Amino acid sequence: MKLFKRPKDQIAAPLEQGVSAEIARLVTDADFVVAPYNPDEGERGGYSNYSYWGSTFRSFFKDKVALVFLITLVALLLFTIIQPLLPQQFEANVIIDHPLTKRQMSNVAPAWTNVIVEAPAGTALVVHPFDNDLWAAVDNIVASVKARKEFTVLEYGDEWCRIAYDGAEGYVRNDFTTKIKFPEDPLATPYAAKSNFALNVYTTPADMSNKGDALFVLKRQLAIDGDTAVTTERAQLRLLPDTRPFLFGTNSAGQDLWAKVWSGTRTSLFIGVTVAALQSLIGILIGVLWGYVKALDRLLTEIYNVIDNIPTTIVLILVSYIMRPSVQTLILAMTVTGWVGMARFVRNQVVIIRDRDYNLASRCLGNSTARIITRNLLPYLVSVIMLRLALAVPGAIGSEVFITYIGLGLPLSVPSLGNLINEGRKMISTSQSYQLVFPTIILSVITIAFYIIGNAFADAADPKNHL
Repeated sequence: MKLFKRPKDQIAAPLEQGVSAEIARLVTDADFVVAPYNPDEGERGGYSNYSYWGSTFRSFFKDKVALVFLITLVALLLFTIIQPLLPQQFEANVIIDHPLTKRQMSNVAPAWTNVIVEAPAGTALVVHPFDNDLWAAVDNIVASVKARKEFTVLEYGDEWCRIAYDGAEGYVRNDFTTKIKFPEDPLATPYAAKSNFALNVYTTPADMSNKGDALFVLKRQLAIDGDTAVTTERAQLRLLPDTRPFLFGTNSAGQDLWAKVWSGTRTSLFIGVTVAALQSLIGILIGVLWGYVKALDRLLTEIYNVIDNIPTTIVLILVSYIMRPSVQTLILAMTVTGWVGMARFVRNQVVIIRDRDYNLASRCLGNSTARIITRNLLPYLVSVIMLRLALAVPGAIGSEVFITYIGLGLPLSVPSLGNLINEGRKMISTSQSYQLVFPTIILSVITIAFYIIGNAFADAADPKNHL
């Protein structure tokens, strides 16, 4: 494009006289300069001076419910990253054994602390050999009575009886499982008695052990004399020789569910976000070209028909069965066909708006196809793309749970929400149902958060809702 640069007053007189020859003589090529084309300025007159993304985010942040779920989701994502770096954390796959007996600490109920019982000052305890400068291993079991063995009842009580057995005195439970045989006048003590079951004899009317295992107490709270000790103050007897609690309990293998749930959340979120990103990237790229470039319509339609007629579940099962189970295998299996739905949806939206006046005007102004797609087409698709992208994340996690459920998912050595839910469902009718509850809650929060955030952002990004 050339623009005339000679001052207007130099040609005004000849123009008023209407002499064409004079105009031709005065106006030459030297009077024009080339005006370069600037794509950023090419459509400046076609719209008002406002920010599309600024308007989108302002509208989104007005939705308080979506904002709360966004904060919750961000906090959850950040916590999954920093959780292994926090102090007093177990490793996800480590089997926790009792430091003294070496038995697996399986099916420990969730608790905010690992303190099992508090012993008042002056409580007599039995000390077990345990090589630790800070902690002592103790319980209050002074003897064990075998079933049907005779002992002497020194004091009878409805819940506890004080007895003497094999040179030791202590207390035994007196409940329906260990009902002590007694004469017509049980208060006429002492007398000989038997129990139908084995009994532990405790130094005090309380069980200061965990399933028969010793507990741990700080040595500074004890006055130790050989294999016996007395508490010098109110002492906390703990499950482990430290202060780490099992917040989510432990599973049947003795692994800390708190660590496994957050490790599994990291794995599942990585799978979900990666799959959603790949599906969206491939689907949007192919969908826009499919809808805008008419020459590609027939080819891409045939490719779509072939892939769409293969059930997604069959593809997931085949890929997971043929390849070694791993995170990469699951991502590949979910991406192979997952992009098809996005591509078809984007193509249909592009076909609707590709021949509208503003697109024709952009082509007339010399804008490239890439610029028309990014400036004219994609803003109208952002709302629906964001919604499908948000739903793709929990959808991918759900597919991982399904694949794990049928036995073709990740190995148990790789914690994931699918593995945890699959293992937890076996405990649903037992007292260990918490093994299903916690991973299910995390999965539900992720699913609901992505759905609400996706819907809110889709509404905010819709150009029809912008003023």
